[in-house]
Amino acid sequence: MITALHHVQLAMPVAGEDQARGFYGELLDIPERTKPAKLQGNGGCWFERENVRVHLGIESDFRSAKKAHPAFQTSDFHDLMKKLKNVGYLIQSADAIDHHARFFVNDPFGNRIEFINAEREF
Repeated sequence: MITALHHVQLAMPVAGEDQARGFYGELLDIPERTKPAKLQGNGGCWFERENVRVHLGIESDFRSAKKAHPAFQTSDFHDLMKKLKNVGYLIQSADAIDHHARFFVNDPFGNRIEFINAEREF
């Protein structure tokens, strides 16, 4: 029986770590975790807080995920939307699901990311 999703792995191009830190670490406020020593030579970076774990790995022939995506639930939905918009990210509106507002944005590498309001809006 599957009891949880441990982490999501997203791809990024070679030398994308600083951009990943800016987006996932600073904008989304998910702390970076030091990768295990055996994996550090592979490049990439991990961001983790409690039950939110996003690992970014290097792909030399990188292509962004345009359809597949993680969906993050957030308690500061509207503030996060404004924050992303204010630094130049294009917000893609989406229909609410089960009374929860949501939107999409592409990370710095073009990977599709969904944000869902933790609070019901109507």
